[in-house]
Amino acid sequence: MNPTILNNTEAEYQAVIRVCKTLFIKKTKDYGTAWRILRPTSITDQIFIKAQRIRTLEETKISKVGDGITGEYIGIVNYCVMGMLQLELEPASPMEITVEDASVFYDQKVKETYELMLAKNHDYGEAWREMRISSLTDLILMKLLRVKQIEDNGGQTLASEGVKANYQDMLNYAVFALIKSDVK
Repeated sequence: MNPTILNNTEAEYQAVIRVCKTLFIKKTKDYGTAWRILRPTSITDQIFIKAQRIRTLEETKISKVGDGITGEYIGIVNYCVMGMLQLELEPASPMEITVEDASVFYDQKVKETYELMLAKNHDYGEAWREMRISSLTDLILMKLLRVKQIEDNGGQTLASEGVKANYQDMLNYAVFALIKSDVK
């Protein structure tokens, strides 16, 4: 793999994450961590709503509420982080998390997901760069259907990755779509 491309991917990935985290922190300051009330299944459904809206906008090219695809991908990134946090935090954990702690948690989950991306990117040779953004949307929707099935099975899998791994893949697909859309 060309090291220049990888260096660009790393810089582009971090630039997109800065945009996503900035919004996450602003909303945390506005709303607190109200999302902590959501069960992981509800977070999965929120991600599904966003991915389905992206697909609808891609197909119809018409937005009747004015928000665009970019904001929905950013929402997917942030909901995936929330989902990973909800999987990790004990139900008895405080509902309200300080902005500072939320920021640290965000960075931890993104770091883990980023490292996964680097490993997969190495093995797959940056194949995502040749993909259509609409295919990334479809992959997110497929991962969501998988997560829903895993959740419906009480989190049990026989030969598959768990919910967290699917959240990480969806986060990375959304970042790739944002990179391809030139969000920085």
